[in-house]
Amino acid sequence: MKAAIAGAGLAGRLVAWRLARRGWQVSLFDAALRSEKRSASAVAAAMLSPLAERATGDEVVFQLGQTSMALWPRWLDELHHDSACAVYYRRDGALVVAHAADAGSLARFEQALQHKLPASHRTQVQTIRGPAIGEMEPLLAGRFERGLFLEGEGQLANDELLQALAIALDRLKVDWHEIDKVRSLKERAPGADVLIDTRGIGARADWPGLRCVRGEIITLECPGAQLRRPVRLMHPRYPLYVVPRPNHRFVVGATELESEDSGPITLRSLLELGSALHSLHPAFGEARVVHTAAALRPALDDNRPALREHDGVWQLNGLYRHGYLCAPALVDSLVHTVCR
Repeated sequence: MKAAIAGAGLAGRLVAWRLARRGWQVSLFDAALRSEKRSASAVAAAMLSPLAERATGDEVVFQLGQTSMALWPRWLDELHHDSACAVYYRRDGALVVAHAADAGSLARFEQALQHKLPASHRTQVQTIRGPAIGEMEPLLAGRFERGLFLEGEGQLANDELLQALAIALDRLKVDWHEIDKVRSLKERAPGADVLIDTRGIGARADWPGLRCVRGEIITLECPGAQLRRPVRLMHPRYPLYVVPRPNHRFVVGATELESEDSGPITLRSLLELGSALHSLHPAFGEARVVHTAAALRPALDDNRPALREHDGVWQLNGLYRHGYLCAPALVDSLVHTVCR
């Protein structure tokens, strides 16, 4: 069987990898180089946070997240076998805190979770007090009176994942066409048995209603700070997340703007994120900014990811800010469907 895939972001690489593992001949087309660092897949914190996202997201995203959380460990083991590359992955939970002045934001977040989560998952949201916060994250000892521990939340290093997938695809003989902007898969790959479009915002002409949401992140290096798990700082204007990575690095983000501007991060965002991060702990004031980035994420009107067959082409799009949380579930469903 032959498959042609347009779009080599997270979803496109995952689909190509899963099909190639099944012995399919796969052609992968992308408008950019495989080393592109400005894509939505590259500009991400790659948090695996189905609980936290349920506060503002809906049941569909939550259920997709639950499926993906079960898939990631097995897929990462298989990817390590296929690429000989280890991908940083942790599932030690996440911490949500707020300064006393913003206690109302934390309370509303907790209320939303307790109202929206199924009863079977509510015990994963645990209230913790000052001393327990310090035991969990020594860096934050004495800085917050109250917080929430979200059991089972996690994160992975998206740069390592994308690189491992690229290596695995080469080893599995996937025919990767770089700098090859596809307008019609039917014309570009007429001999393929299955056509799959995962181009994100590049597919707007074929999916009315698809819009751009700008996201910005900062990568820091701070030897004076250590966190064991992602931390969310609630704030009425710009809730902050700080995601630890190896070698004293941290991915910091929060901005979400309805915009088609794909330019560099703005000074406003840099100042607001930096101010919130410094309030989390002053040690971050001495951090080195090693990278800043912005990217446009594809979103639909309901902010749900979607998988559909349209005019003979399978389309997977609208991952919004849920790419690493939802992509495995959608890709697994797509692969099982086309392999029937």
